[in-house]
Amino acid sequence: MADSNERNRIEENRGDLPPWWLWGPYVGERSWGTVREDYSPDGDAWRYLPHDLARSKAYRWGEDGLAGICDRYQLLVFAVALWNGQDPILKERAFGLNMWEGNHGEDVKEYYFYLDNTPTHSYMRYLYKYPQRAYPYEALVRENQARGGQGPEYELLDTGLFDENRYFDIEIEYAKASPSDICIKITATNRGPDNAPLHILPHLWFRNTWAWSEPRKQAPEIKSIDSPNSPYRCLLADTAKLGALPGLLFPYRLPNYHLYAEGDCTPLFTDNETNTLRVYGTDNTQLYTKDAFHRYLIDREPCLKPDNSGSKACLHYAFDIEAGKTAVIHLRLSEQLVDEPFRDAESLIEQRKSEADAFYRTLHPELATEQERLVQRQALAGLLWSKQTYLFDVRKWLDGDLPSAPPPESRQTIRNRHWRHLNSMRVLLMPDKWEYPWFAAWDLALASIPMALIDPQFAKEQLWLMLFEQFQHPNGQIPAYEWDFSDLNPPVHALAVWRVYNMEKRLHGHADRDFLERCFHKLMLNFTWWVNKVDSQGNNIFEGGFLGLDNISVVDRSQPLNGGQTLEQSDATGWMAMFCLNMMRIALELALTNRTYESLATKFLEHYIYIGAAMKNMGGRHYQLWDEDDGFFYDVLRHHDGHFDQFRVRSLVGLIPLFAVERLEADWIAPFPSFRANLQWFLTNRNQFAQFSCHPVERNGQTNYLLSIPNQAQIKRMLERVFDCNEFLSPFGMRSLSKFHDETPFEFGANSVRYEPGEAESKLKGGNSNWRGPIWFPVGFLMVESLRKLDKALGPEFKIGVMLDDKPASLTLGLLAKELADRMIKLFQPDSDGRIPAFGKDSRFHDDPHWRNLLLFHEYFHAETGKGLGASHQTWTNLVAAMIDEWRRE
Repeated sequence: MADSNERNRIEENRGDLPPWWLWGPYVGERSWGTVREDYSPDGDAWRYLPHDLARSKAYRWGEDGLAGICDRYQLLVFAVALWNGQDPILKERAFGLNMWEGNHGEDVKEYYFYLDNTPTHSYMRYLYKYPQRAYPYEALVRENQARGGQGPEYELLDTGLFDENRYFDIEIEYAKASPSDICIKITATNRGPDNAPLHILPHLWFRNTWAWSEPRKQAPEIKSIDSPNSPYRCLLADTAKLGALPGLLFPYRLPNYHLYAEGDCTPLFTDNETNTLRVYGTDNTQLYTKDAFHRYLIDREPCLKPDNSGSKACLHYAFDIEAGKTAVIHLRLSEQLVDEPFRDAESLIEQRKSEADAFYRTLHPELATEQERLVQRQALAGLLWSKQTYLFDVRKWLDGDLPSAPPPESRQTIRNRHWRHLNSMRVLLMPDKWEYPWFAAWDLALASIPMALIDPQFAKEQLWLMLFEQFQHPNGQIPAYEWDFSDLNPPVHALAVWRVYNMEKRLHGHADRDFLERCFHKLMLNFTWWVNKVDSQGNNIFEGGFLGLDNISVVDRSQPLNGGQTLEQSDATGWMAMFCLNMMRIALELALTNRTYESLATKFLEHYIYIGAAMKNMGGRHYQLWDEDDGFFYDVLRHHDGHFDQFRVRSLVGLIPLFAVERLEADWIAPFPSFRANLQWFLTNRNQFAQFSCHPVERNGQTNYLLSIPNQAQIKRMLERVFDCNEFLSPFGMRSLSKFHDETPFEFGANSVRYEPGEAESKLKGGNSNWRGPIWFPVGFLMVESLRKLDKALGPEFKIGVMLDDKPASLTLGLLAKELADRMIKLFQPDSDGRIPAFGKDSRFHDDPHWRNLLLFHEYFHAETGKGLGASHQTWTNLVAAMIDEWRRE
């Protein structure tokens, strides 16, 4: 019954405004330093609004906070702020370093964990570790800069701030009594050896929507409505002045909300307005400002609003917590007036937690260990916590809101001027709500795959939104990310659409053909854009540019090349071949009920074949992307006079062509007579092209076809490298660059590519992400998928001779897929010494019971040690949940 309660809520979650999504964890961990909040003349978002000004400047496009929740359009926000009596500022938001301050790039310097969440957000749990001594803001910047990009990051644990366990565990739980009635529990535990002071300030505020028009609109108010002799405090968020939210296809009006507070606390009030004196050096136009609580509590300024009302409020709790003891606060945020708001609060929290336990018990696969179940649950919780209300109207951002104060003219030429149509008022899945608090096309597509395990409705919505008219460009391009919507991410959207469609059909018994068909039509526009945009010579070889692999290349692929040079990319061409096959499979699925789609399936098959031929036989020219001597695909730099340079770098760039895999079985294509006839005609009359990527496979007296860019011999040669521990095979998955380049770097002019198993030493693309050696979950996941498909096509007779941990073995492709999957899952499992590789060397995460089960899903992982690196809550690494689901079932 407990399990069915959450599933019933999921079924109720339909319509334009699904009720259980009305409130959720849609608040960013960071809004400062983002493009949306940047109104500088030079586009330097980090310096325009740094962390130090974030507490004083009212945001234009979205709020941030600790464990924040809000309504889906972020009109009203709740989050928690803290002060330990030592910090120079109130802890209202997470701190981290920008690209110029960090040793290897931007990086959050806090410890917070997404411990639990359900698809309807009926139960959520978040943990923040708050030090008891002054936070070392300057020391973190100074030491990381001093390291000059060499060695590891200087982290908060390295400062000694957590020594002797002098910190508080701040656990925040949310439990919904109904879609608009939320019980909140804050538990603060002193882990240190002495009594320690702690101020907890639950905040409730309105996002500033009134200051961006002329004349200014009236601001809504939060006011105290305590009843005489009441045992609790009550704040009323009066939304009357907000009116209906414009810009939607349906009416949305936020009702009034009440925030009930248990215990001894003091309501404080101010307005969510910019402190212009501090931010701009000009006199304040508004008397009460956003940073008033900080100034009142820490600087002892008399700056609060005296009339017990304002657009921003908090409840001030002051504790002195004994060593090892806990302070508990109960609150309730409700649309309703509740006579006894805390009578059933604790039992409701326990009930929702029990329902979450039951929901996940039915989800975990049969063969998963307890540790793997923990990994899967926290990975999925991280996905759900990473939703964010993403508000951005590019036209308004470019032109400005106020005619009297337009942005500088240079804004029109800095970025995104071709994306004036993009207007988001959606809840989107972020790559990381601190490090990447903006959507990224391929991150979002890949993160939708594990999301489909628990909430296929939300996964499908995410994929559709990127194809929706207010996101997808009229020319067909899918926006990459807000720093440059026109940049290129790998075209994995069709893969994700096809994968999510099949997951919902397999796991939830629903084949949503309407979703598949809608996406297919918009994906055809995207495919056409790719063909017209990045195949400049019309020879089916693609020059895709950046493609998400930051510094993997010899040259910066985001920048134009000199002198008419063109970089013909193996990865871009491999991605496009995969795109063709994804579209072919979708078309054939749709053709089961509409034969019109057979001809489109044929179109994508033929395009795939031409790409495969081009990669290995480029129109009779004296070079190709496939190198027969090395048995590998390489990029080629073509010069305007016809000569070329081959970039002989063994990296993921040359493995991505393996991702373009499908099989055509005679029985399976029998229902498609037109497609089958066209296939045979092409094999007979265009075999000079088809021979390169459409390979007949004789099995059980039947001829099937393997669609693969490399043939069987080439597959063996490539996979021998993939499963060679001296090349790509790491104890924890597949390296992004062959270890061969450790002692044999590739050099081209002044540029060099060397194996770097951990954080980047090169500063190409800022040095934040390193694709020159570490383990990256998304590409490892796609390699596992390709191996499974190849295994089904080639059968158990096809084996690869490999060396696994210095032991020779001859394994089927299915067993190799399992080997790679197991190594990646092993990142989060205790080794023979009981230590989890992803945690690195810090003993707290291995030995301390208050840290041991707190998992972080990092952006990438050290190829030799498994230590997690880069962004610490990267949602595409949550693909481990899907991997556990697939490889731990009977």
